[in-house]
Amino acid sequence: MRYDLVVRSRRAVLPDGTRAAAIAVGGQAIAAVEDYGARLEAGRDVDLGELVLLPGLVDTHVHVNEPGRTDWEGFATATRAAAAGGVTTICDMPLNSLPPTTSVAALEEKRAAAAGKCWVDVAFWGGAVPGNEAALRPLHEAGVVGFKSFLLDSGVPEFPPLDAAGLRAVLGTLAEADALLIAHAEDAAEITEASGRDFGSFVASRPPVAERRAIEKVIAAAATTGARAHIVHLSAAECVAMISAAKAAGIRLTAETCPHYLYFAAEQVPDGATEFKSCPPIRDSVNREALWRGLEAGVIDCVVSDHSPCPPELKSFGSGDFGAAWGGIASLQLGLSAVWTVARRRGRTPDDIARWMASAPAALAGLPAKGRLAVGYDADLVAFDPDETYVVDPARLYHRHPVTPYAGRTLTGRVMQTWLRGTSLLEGEGEAPVGRLLKRG
Repeated sequence: MRYDLVVRSRRAVLPDGTRAAAIAVGGQAIAAVEDYGARLEAGRDVDLGELVLLPGLVDTHVHVNEPGRTDWEGFATATRAAAAGGVTTICDMPLNSLPPTTSVAALEEKRAAAAGKCWVDVAFWGGAVPGNEAALRPLHEAGVVGFKSFLLDSGVPEFPPLDAAGLRAVLGTLAEADALLIAHAEDAAEITEASGRDFGSFVASRPPVAERRAIEKVIAAAATTGARAHIVHLSAAECVAMISAAKAAGIRLTAETCPHYLYFAAEQVPDGATEFKSCPPIRDSVNREALWRGLEAGVIDCVVSDHSPCPPELKSFGSGDFGAAWGGIASLQLGLSAVWTVARRRGRTPDDIARWMASAPAALAGLPAKGRLAVGYDADLVAFDPDETYVVDPARLYHRHPVTPYAGRTLTGRVMQTWLRGTSLLEGEGEAPVGRLLKRG
């Protein structure tokens, strides 16, 4: 049999572990997984040697902001950054775009805005807000991967939060369709107003109890309704035990954390450095260690970026005021390296990375062709050098605004090449985007 592409690696990260293998691609899918030295006829045969071959990463938490706020980000720039970072599938969040994805009409407007611009495959979250309960089933049937909600002010007026009764009602509706709700879980009653340049004061304004109280509400509502619920961007490690107990009790709960919570500690953040602002915040090194332990124990299911860029002026550059600055960190291109830099020091392996950043997010979003190097899956492949180090240069980032807390940091692990469904990405001038717009399932 003649294949379109064969990619060989002595360190291919397969579902049953890392070993030498040859991944044979026919059309856009993996057609065979053979021995590394197998004699295979192919249009192109690439030998990566000792480079690690990973499945394309799946980032289920990306704010693209198009249409409506393309001065913040956009599909062309976000997906190009994703490809450079080894991410072959993103799931776009329903807010910060205008209109927000809270109706089928808004979803179609967003899909039209994305058409022809995407360097990687893109799926979409719907939004659950007060007053759109009747739109949830139609959005589910239109293929969104689930529904995002906030339990406090989202920062944009067109995406208001759910109260406790609204949360229960939405989960009841979603349970009927076995659809997923993902929640920004902070309790406004536990948060105080922040201002000024002191990062410690900002962190103190959004204490761990704010996350704990909100997660308690999600757990209670999920237990009552039997619905599937997911906690986004977990920052407060004291909540890991509560999430573990809920899972053990049979509540259908999952959780994610983000590279910035696993890489940075609050002690490292200079006053006025608003590029570090996220909500919930980066916490101290003791908290970071506990988050890692929750991830390694399997309580935290996956690691995704929460890529949430904005124009530099919204980061309050010049004033350094954490109260006024937009809360969001841009890391779509850097997440793999940031997580690997710490993970390898902890004795973790590329198998862990593939689980946390590819197969688990793909399963969360209901994307059965993504996240594994296995026959029948999309041929989304990443050549990764786990030993190369580099200093983050913002000028080399593809997202729209080169603002990142990783600037000047030395990271370990570099993406050397990315393939999307067998097509090599970002190889030269004249390329056209080949990403598809996905639907759940």
